[in-house]
Amino acid sequence: MIPYGRQHLDENDINAVLDTLKSDWLTQGPAIPNFENALADYCSARYGVAVNSATSALHIACLALGVGEGDRVWTSPNSFVASSNCALYCGAKVDFVDIDLNTGNMCVSALQDKLALAEASNTLPKVIIPVHFAGQPCDMEQIRALSKQYGFFVIEDASHAVGAKYQNKFVGSCEYSDICVFSFHPVKIITTMEGGMALTNNGKWAEKMRMLRSHGITNDPAKMTEGSHGPWYYQQLSLGFNYRMTDVEAALGLSQLKKLPSFLEKRNALAAHYDGLLSNYTNVTPLKQNMDVYSSYHLYVVRIESLGDEDHAALVTSLRDEEIFAHVHYIPIHLQPYYRNLGFKAGDYPNAEHYYKQAVTLPLYPELTFKNVENIVQSLIRLAAKLRS
Repeated sequence: MIPYGRQHLDENDINAVLDTLKSDWLTQGPAIPNFENALADYCSARYGVAVNSATSALHIACLALGVGEGDRVWTSPNSFVASSNCALYCGAKVDFVDIDLNTGNMCVSALQDKLALAEASNTLPKVIIPVHFAGQPCDMEQIRALSKQYGFFVIEDASHAVGAKYQNKFVGSCEYSDICVFSFHPVKIITTMEGGMALTNNGKWAEKMRMLRSHGITNDPAKMTEGSHGPWYYQQLSLGFNYRMTDVEAALGLSQLKKLPSFLEKRNALAAHYDGLLSNYTNVTPLKQNMDVYSSYHLYVVRIESLGDEDHAALVTSLRDEEIFAHVHYIPIHLQPYYRNLGFKAGDYPNAEHYYKQAVTLPLYPELTFKNVENIVQSLIRLAAKLRS
């Protein structure tokens, strides 16, 4: 079976993990700050805060920005549920902004319209979380301009976009955002097994997130409410969580980071090969890539037009029957039962719903071959034509 995505590990990665396992540090050792600094430097950000998942990073990013009861957070319905759950964890209300069908990303014109209505009704969001779907950055310059106009914070959910660029600057530089979050799950661009990181240029938010990831505890005497009782002393200053990354995971991340440019080069080459092979088929539309971005191509997604709901499912099933693990990213968040119980319903975000009925994710990862891509495209076109006939 050809998976839709998978990690790429070599002997250097394995040795980095083994070296850490043989060291004095398995959990909170030197590899973590080394990884944080290395990725922050790579992206030209000032601070990195490593955690055990991107979900955790989104949660503490919201908390660092003061999200709480009565606040509103908006994100994209075309994402994994973590993009909105993070706000619910804080007691905030969640809403969504419909997507651009061509890119799968948050539609800026829909955002503008929604903000104007929210201002009139005094229901503006405190935070907006644009999602860089499939690795392509959103239109961050316009989103940032709107944040200044309407007074909201911006958290980039860049779980798909490690190494991506917007206007020739790496995603994670926080040029147009307050905090940026990455994921290192095995199917992502680089992996730490599980793990995530929040990048920011604001020292106070970085300090807050570091405390929140470790129970709200500090052992820094300068931050304590009274004099230290001795070298063992610590204080819990806030209600935090155990969201820490391990040294073993960080060591793997450091090793993987060295291969990031080669991973990106191969992903982009494979995507270009897909694009070329599919260019003559009018009923199969790859996601549009904007001119001012460099995608990390976490996913390669096509929209298959003229297929009904049953045919959509049949196509994905048939591809899997031929040992091609096609997938669908994503079920619109607002259609999940939990969110329906919050009052969302079908028809709320028509572009996201229309996109979902057409989207097929095809395999893409560094070890995939160009011949694999050719075989996948042949199967896709043949099976889609059979379903239409």
